Amino acid sequence: MDQETAKKLLVEGGTFVFLGVPQETQFGIDMQCWNTEEDFRGIKMIPPGLHYIHFSGVSKGTGDVSPRSGFMHYFHKKEFLVKMWDKDTEDMSKEEITEESIQRLKDNLFNLDRHLAPYPYEIWQKWKLLTSQIPAELAAKLSPENGMIRASVELLSMTDEERPRGVKSTASVESQESAEESTQVSGEDKEEVAGQSTAKRAKRGTQEEREDAMLPDLKPAPGMSMRFTEIPRDKYPPGSTPEEITKHYLDQSYSLELMIAQHDEPLHIIGELQFAYLCFLIGHSLEAFEHWKNLVILMCSCDDAIHKYRSVFFHFIRTIEIQIEEMPEDFLADIVMNKNLVYKKLREFFRTAYVSKVDGRLLTMIERFKDNLTDKLQWDFTGLDADEEDERPVIVQLNEAE
Repeated sequence: MDQETAKKLLVEGGTFVFLGVPQETQFGIDMQCWNTEEDFRGIKMIPPGLHYIHFSGVSKGTGDVSPRSGFMHYFHKKEFLVKMWDKDTEDMSKEEITEESIQRLKDNLFNLDRHLAPYPYEIWQKWKLLTSQIPAELAAKLSPENGMIRASVELLSMTDEERPRGVKSTASVESQESAEESTQVSGEDKEEVAGQSTAKRAKRGTQEEREDAMLPDLKPAPGMSMRFTEIPRDKYPPGSTPEEITKHYLDQSYSLELMIAQHDEPLHIIGELQFAYLCFLIGHSLEAFEHWKNLVILMCSCDDAIHKYRSVFFHFIRTIEIQIEEMPEDFLADIVMNKNLVYKKLREFFRTAYVSKVDGRLLTMIERFKDNLTDKLQWDFTGLDADEEDERPVIVQLNEAE
């Protein structure tokens, strides 16, 4: 960085002190990661704003790397944050550092300074773009209750009462049904009732549902799960007619509005998209990747909302463009080779922009985004004026009740 910026950050930048970190531990801030040396004590000259601190323990004997853990923190000017390493858990200690200990470190800052690595300022401009819509309160709202974002979350078994929609396990339901039937019938009638019961169970769900029911039901340990906004399962308002249901499945603006309503302001939905992406890209969270993907699919499935929330979709284009540039190559290859939903939904989004006659600056951004994807990644977006073979509507004739 230039001398003027360096002097400014020395005065205004934040400091993160991480005491007791073993040598060769993987430690990083934002998109930069290193293996620590013996005298490592933390990071200095951190630009004020939101940052993602992350780490992975490394086994001395085998060199195995533990799943990544980390947390988001908004550094204010001159903030001095101190954390400790826990040797027993090979993780960041949960104990709070006393104000007295922090003050001693501040008083000894001259000697501590040489053990602090400077913030990698060359990534700062790109990092600001990736986090442009994530205020401190939104990051705290979406993070797990315990504040730690982990690639590997501890899972616990669910009781019957905790199962989705209160459904008991297949084994317990079948056992209960058999017991009830045995008390009600006897002799030859048992065989007939047993056959009826088997038929009922066969109709209870699809093959996939029955297979899922055989798997153990697990839930994240308390305080460890992400707190993303739930994407609505019902994509249409209660009491909708068949025609309205069809409309809401084709144009999912209603679902997007329900999610936006759960935020303090509309642009926070873009902040959630950015947050989920960073938890996947940096935090290695597959849960975050699924949420990011589903959010992209949802926003690409809207028509009316493009006009109502122009600012949201303007920032959606800016965000998804920089995100795709940073995405690992194997994920990009999967998008194109398998023509997965992200690729298909981007085609649908571009087609919707033309059909719904988006104009002005937003249309210019959409055109540029589409052209950049084609030039840099050779993604094919030709033939947007024609429906894909598997996207053509299926007409079903309904016989009216006599």
